[in-house]
Amino acid sequence: MTTASLSELKKELASLSTKELSELCLRLSKYKKENKELLSYLLFEASNEGAYILGVKEEIDTLFSEIMSGNIRNGKKILQKALRTTKKFIKYSGQKQTEVELLLYILKAMSDSKVRFRRYTATANLYDRTFQKLKKTLESLHPDLQFDYQLELEKLQESDW
Repeated sequence: MTTASLSELKKELASLSTKELSELCLRLSKYKKENKELLSYLLFEASNEGAYILGVKEEIDTLFSEIMSGNIRNGKKILQKALRTTKKFIKYSGQKQTEVELLLYILKAMSDSKVRFRRYTATANLYDRTFQKLKKTLESLHPDLQFDYQLELEKLQESDW
């Protein structure tokens, strides 16, 4: 079986009725959790991006509350899970401002954490890659927003974690 191109799928979807489209969406959501999460975002949360960001921040806080100061291995795994989760939610949104805000929040959470991630190469590299991704994404925003986020980024960079 060959996969149809995006333009072919678009043409075929345009020819379907609303009932058929809703059945297709429901069928897609049955097979993968990620499809269901994306559909939930599009239906319920896309209209209120601020509340969506707050919900993701709460989930990040929940993950960071699990980090125990004595066991860096668990801390590293939880940090990786938090980054994976954050990237997934960023992908659902597709907005650069949401991406900047969530990446900035996770970097702040890392620097505020009791665990000193900088001592360990793997976690320091995770932080550095996330920081570079944030800087790159920041360049694509409107100059006014860039200035606001740049101030927060500089504060984060000055903090010695």
